[in-house]
Amino acid sequence: MTDETLGATAEMPVSPLTGVEVIQTALKTMPLSPGVYRMINAKGEVLYVGKARALKKRVTSYTQLSRLPERLRRMVSETASMEIVTTHTEAEALLLEANYIKRMKPRFNILLRDDKSYPWLMLTGQHGFPQLAKHRGRMEKGASYWGPFASAWAVNQTITILQRVFQLRTCSDSVFSSRTRPCLLFQIKRCSAPCVDRISQEDYGHLVTQAKEFLAGEGATLKAQFAKEMEQAAETLDYERAAILRDRIRALASMQDSTVVNPSNIRDADVIAVWQTAGQACIQVFFIRGGRNNGNRAFYPAHTKDETDADILAAFLAQFYDDKPPPALILVNHELEETPLLSEALGIKRGHKVEILRPQRGERREVVEHAETNAREALERKLAESAGQAKLLDGVAKVFGLDEPPNRIEVYDNSHIMGTNPYGVMIVGGPEGFDRRSYRKYSIRSGITPGDDFGMMREVLERRFGRALKEAAEQGREKSADWPDVLLIDGGAGQLSAVQSVLDSLGVRDVKLVSIAKGPDRNAGREWFHTLDAPPFQLEPRDPVLYYLQRLRDEAHRFAITTHRAGRSKAFVKSELDEIPGIGPTRKRALLNHFGSARGVSQAGLAELEAVSGVNRETARAIYGHFHPDWTPA
Repeated sequence: MTDETLGATAEMPVSPLTGVEVIQTALKTMPLSPGVYRMINAKGEVLYVGKARALKKRVTSYTQLSRLPERLRRMVSETASMEIVTTHTEAEALLLEANYIKRMKPRFNILLRDDKSYPWLMLTGQHGFPQLAKHRGRMEKGASYWGPFASAWAVNQTITILQRVFQLRTCSDSVFSSRTRPCLLFQIKRCSAPCVDRISQEDYGHLVTQAKEFLAGEGATLKAQFAKEMEQAAETLDYERAAILRDRIRALASMQDSTVVNPSNIRDADVIAVWQTAGQACIQVFFIRGGRNNGNRAFYPAHTKDETDADILAAFLAQFYDDKPPPALILVNHELEETPLLSEALGIKRGHKVEILRPQRGERREVVEHAETNAREALERKLAESAGQAKLLDGVAKVFGLDEPPNRIEVYDNSHIMGTNPYGVMIVGGPEGFDRRSYRKYSIRSGITPGDDFGMMREVLERRFGRALKEAAEQGREKSADWPDVLLIDGGAGQLSAVQSVLDSLGVRDVKLVSIAKGPDRNAGREWFHTLDAPPFQLEPRDPVLYYLQRLRDEAHRFAITTHRAGRSKAFVKSELDEIPGIGPTRKRALLNHFGSARGVSQAGLAELEAVSGVNRETARAIYGHFHPDWTPA
């Protein structure tokens, strides 16, 4: 591939004629080969990313303004420069286009908003007794994987079934090596206890093989095999063995029943359906692997009202599989204009053929209709929730005298115990409710006086807005893309004044600052609201806007408390064990696995400490002496 920058980069607003001229200038040296083009405005922001089989022919269409819809005419009017990347084939261009769109998020493209990594089911391969586990992120060498699953809940359900049927261990290698007796999972018949030799490596390997066969879609064969073994066990009066096999058959049956959710004639496929109404779209994806439904998830791509269902679906497919392997079969609810091209591009990603079908009859059609129904119902729920949220934001605008409903409300809170392990947090609310992807944690770096909440808030705001101002300056903007409309803090007039002084020192403007203070006896429902341009006031106790603002404050407080607890636990483990001479990562892990926590280590006796693998008598005395400074060795 080659990368070229074409056209002018004027630093002034451009007219439609100027945009056309920029494109015409770029066309003079633009090749006819396949590739990807980017339209860029005067600030350097990518407006649009497109792909073409013949770049010059495709880009020429943007010079004929009378044939373009209003959205594209506006895009051309803002174009100040163009960049292209040539590729060998149109399929390669499609893959590159999807990658660019996900990375650059151009506002004139259909955008898939998906920052989630999907869980997989994993069987480790570097151990004599492989572990069954949930896995996210980079795949480990030698391990076996099945998935993806739509959610952690979906993979956890599958693990539970596999435990009941095949009794594979789920504990980590460190816990496995430190066990001296079976755990509770053995008692409830969900683990075969290989950690304490309750099963041989050969027999355990047989269970692993059966589990792999089941995950590969051989559930019916296994059920028949278990049924035969159960009959043989009953004939020989081995009723305990027969009961175990009966429970395995029931567990398999619970996952293998043929329904719309668990189709019998679909082995590995993604079922994808789009539904559009009121200018918004929802896409439902069902993951089917080995004939089982691995869960489903709804997506709400950003797009304009004039986009067709087929266009939205095609853009979704390219972006969705940008960072994950596609299955051999993708079932959709609309005919796509570029089905052969999409199949070719996804086949490149997978390394094998990928088929995209819109089924017309039979069970496949029923599955697609089921996904379509889910998409419609999910979108209807979202629109109903959005309408209620929009009404609340309208109320916030009226209460605080804003020109329009806020798009982003940031709420801040702190948490510490006498100045130790201090954390500040930010939560975000807006038209879609709580935006948990935008939540932020701030570990306070500077030393603070115990109880100095002002000092903590000052550091949090300086870090948050310092970054935002720097980002805006680099992009030639007045504000960053995540600039808030309202900043809500917990406190009264003193907190309001202190925060405003910080914002003034940073040069932060155009943010409505509000503080919310508990009323008499800290009674929720009688809060006072403080702003700089009005005297303090209260809202009616049953005002929905009051409930909404309380929820925002309480969510920030919840997030601050959980963040502080997590940080405090981490700090306790570090301070209590890492300060002991001779205790490195291996011994620390052995101690924690044996006693469960640093507190358990601190309460252990000398004999108990010496019983830990890797801890000799001298080290045990050092650990005991650290936690008992008054103790004198004999």
